[in-house]
Amino acid sequence: KIGAWASPQSTVIPNRKYLERLMADFEEEFKGKTVKRPPNWGGYTLVPTLFEFWQGRPNRLHDRIQYTLINNQWKIERLAP
Repeated sequence: KIGAWASPQSTVIPNRKYLERLMADFEEEFKGKTVKRPPNWGGYTLVPTLFEFWQGRPNRLHDRIQYTLINNQWKIERLAP
């Protein structure tokens, strides 16, 4: 988690030492404290209700397995390729 605070993600930095210095600074700042997510982090909560797993085969008889969430239970079905 401290690495997330230390990394100015996707910005140009002068060298590795600069990054290591930031890491050391944040390690000191959070010493003995709970490390929370940086304020610039966002995110989404995904609640999946359907997944499909597909595995290709040379003969085109691919394996397709579908998982559907119904009443908190996963229904598993094979789909035709």
